[in-house]
Formats: sequence, structure tokens, C-alpha cells
Amino acid sequence: MMAMLSAAMLSACSVDGPTGPGDVDPLIVPNVQREFRGMWIATVANIDWPSAAGMSATAQQNELIALLNTAESAGLNAVILQVRAAGDALYQSALEPWARSLTGTQGVSPGYDPLAFAVQQAHQRGLELHAWFNPFRAANLSDTLTLAATHLAKTRPDLTRRYCTQLWFDPAEDDVQDHAMDVVRDVITRYDVDAVHIDDFFYPYPSSTCPGLDFPDSAGYADFLAGGGSLSRAEWRRANVNRFVQRLYTESHATRQTVRVGVSPFGIWRPGNPPGVVGLDAYASIYADSRYWLQQGWVDYFAPQLYWSIASTGQSFPALLQWWGQQNTQRRHLWPGLASYRISDGTGSAFAPSEIPNQIAMVRAQSGAAGGAPGNATGSILYNASSVRTDRGGFVTALRGAGGLYERRALPPATTWLDAQSPREPDFTVSESLGALQVSISADPEAYWWLVRWRANALWYDRLLPASQRTLTITTPDVDGVVVNAIDRVGNLSPNAVRQ
Repeated sequence: MMAMLSAAMLSACSVDGPTGPGDVDPLIVPNVQREFRGMWIATVANIDWPSAAGMSATAQQNELIALLNTAESAGLNAVILQVRAAGDALYQSALEPWARSLTGTQGVSPGYDPLAFAVQQAHQRGLELHAWFNPFRAANLSDTLTLAATHLAKTRPDLTRRYCTQLWFDPAEDDVQDHAMDVVRDVITRYDVDAVHIDDFFYPYPSSTCPGLDFPDSAGYADFLAGGGSLSRAEWRRANVNRFVQRLYTESHATRQTVRVGVSPFGIWRPGNPPGVVGLDAYASIYADSRYWLQQGWVDYFAPQLYWSIASTGQSFPALLQWWGQQNTQRRHLWPGLASYRISDGTGSAFAPSEIPNQIAMVRAQSGAAGGAPGNATGSILYNASSVRTDRGGFVTALRGAGGLYERRALPPATTWLDAQSPREPDFTVSESLGALQVSISADPEAYWWLVRWRANALWYDRLLPASQRTLTITTPDVDGVVVNAIDRVGNLSPNAVRQ
């Protein structure tokens, strides 16, 4: 009898140990593998989901379910869903209007709450759900005539700045930062998200459409100087961004201690760091002192966008990976972003299908390297979901197939600086009925997930369940041992509870 659970829900690994006739094989429980495996789901401009604005609620939900099934079957353990792209909301909000990407008209309800639905469906599949916010991007100028009346750019136009073809909320304005933090706190309070996340949009990137254009914040800088400030304009802008990143970290944890905070900056801090690296100076151009945030410990995970190849000379993936590990003096989680969207993309610089698996292998090798930097990477995040869904060049198949890097399930690394206390060993029973085993787990307020593992014919299988689900039917034949672990909100694992 073959196991009836889907291949996406199961993983197996061989277990060494001699057996013989009449022997009772002791249950040698394998260690739990730890590695973050994430995927960004971009909603702005319908990049990843929904595929088009104006789809029915059912069609949107079916598309999202398909994406989450893809993430699960690919061996991932987290999705990072963009919930606030430009002063709007992918969820029911009293603070901001509904996102235009849902219905085609900003402020119009899609008929359900996408974030609540996404959290529920992700957790059912053993996936973390991280809520991704853009704090300062307001709109394209072409959108200004169609912004909802409740959009902050409409209610407080004094907080916005026009830059080239875009409208921005000014990071220097206290009311901008206060509003952005109100939005983040609202989501943490009302939704069971596992983390909050921001990317690399702080001040706008330089635009070839408007070369040499500076961000129009002269009045704010003049007020700063008039109030006794002495920083240069560039230092003042960096201080504004620093203040927000620190607020995001401290105020998110004040709202819920165990929520994790992630930042995904541009992958180069400054050219020449490490030697030989060239490219955009994010420190000077978008005023992002990302190394400082990392070394201050203002993140729980740090995901520099290392969107270049291993063979690149000016932006060497291995050199940048190693350098960021060396900067990670607080030993926060380092999970670089990988450019899976570049695989077979039709350009002259397209990645080969082997590039992303090779980069993941490099991350894993550095993570386990003896004598390496103490803050080495322990996982990665793929951009974007569409490239995973379409299995660009077969890279997902290579990762998930026999002998692939994602063949076995992995749990995200525990965030022990938030909470280092392991949950207690769970209590459970195993009963047999109609040729199947029924695992029943007692409720435990410390548990957020259950990891259920079972051995059959020297192979191990597993399933990750949200704590609200306390039963599992196992149809695998010849099971001779079951193990259950409780996992708390930050990933701490309980001792093994074993039934044999």
C-alpha cells in the first residue's frame, strides 16, 4: 500500500542501523534539518499574484492556493507576501484603501480578506507567512487621478513628494513614519503573520528618465537646520531611514515579542566592499546604511539582494555572500535573496538553470564551514514566485528531485535571541483503525507547530502541522515508530516524544 499523502506533504530519508530477524530496531531519530527557504510573492502591478486585476474572489483564491502548493512542493518553508505596495492594503484596513491590484480600482473590496486567507492557507501547508510592506512608496504620478479618497496622498498631500514619474511619502516626516508604523502594528495585531518585512525602497533609486534629479526635500532639510541640526543633507537622509528601521524593529517587538523583523536591502552596501565590487552606491544614492542596521541588531533576518551570478566579476556572488557574513557581528539570520527570475529570461545575461542550485549549495557550504564567519548565511529567498511556479529551466525540479538540495524538509532556523526556551515534550497517542494510524496530540499553549515524523521500512517521513490541527492520519504501511515535536513561535524545538 502506497502512502496516500501527497508528495508535497511528505519527505523521506534513509536511516542507518543494522536490523535482523527478531531484532527490535531502536528508533534512532534523525536530526531536524534547519534552513530558511523563502519565496517572495509580489503583488504590485500584478507581478506574481493575482495574475490580473479584477478577477473574481474565487479565481484569486485558486491562484494563491496554486502558488502556495508550488512553494510546498518545491520544498520551501516560507512565503513573503507583499501586503502594502504603495499606501494601500491587501487586507481589510481602516487605515488605508484596498489595493488596486485586486479589483482594478483602489479602495474597492475584492469580497474577501486576502491576507487572512493567505495566512490560513500557508499555515495549512506548513509554510510561514511574512507580511511585506513598502513604507515610503506612494504611487506613480499617472495614478494620482485614480487614488482612493482615503489614500494618505489624498488626505495628507503635504507628506508627499514628486520625484520623476513617482510619488513618494517623505521619510523625513514624522507623520509618514508614524502612519507606516501604525499600519505595521495593525497587521501584527490582527493577523497571525510570522514576520514583517521591508525591501530596498527607502529614498527613490536614481532614474535614467530624470538624470541628476534630486529628491525634493529642501524645505524639510531647511527646517532641520533651523532647529539646530548639523548633519549634511545626505547624513540627514540616512538618519531618517535609520530611525525608521530602528522603529520597525523595536515597535514591532513591543507589539508582539515573537514576531520576526526582516529587511531586504540592495545587495551592495558600498562599491569596494568587498574589494573589486562595483555598482550602485546604496549608502549614497538611496541613503540606506544597511551594514549599520545589521551591526546594530535592528533585524531578525537580513536578506541582501544578491542578484548576480557566481561568475560575475564586478558583483561576485560568493565574494558578497562572504562579506555580508563577516559584517554580521550580531549573528542575525542571513538569508540572501537569489534572482531566480533571471534563469532563462531571454537576455544576454540570463542565468543558466544550474545557477540558483549552485548558489544555494554555496550558501549551505558556507553555513557549515568550520572556521567561517560567525554570521554565515543559513538559507535564502527566491525572487520571484512566478519563476518558481513555472520552474524556470527546471531549477525547482533539480532542487526537489532525488538527491536535490531540497529533497528533505527543513525547518527555518530558530530565532533564539527573541526566546531561547524550548517548549515541553508533547503528549500524544497513536491508534490503529482500518489499516491506518491515527495520531492525536494533546493541546499545548506553547506550541505553534507540530512536527510529526514516522518511520516505515527504514525510511523517515514527516508532516508539519499548525498547532490548531491536533490529529493526523498516517496511511504509510509498516510504520514502526512515530515522533512528535512541538515548535514555538520563533522555531524552538521540544524534546522528541516517541511512540514505538
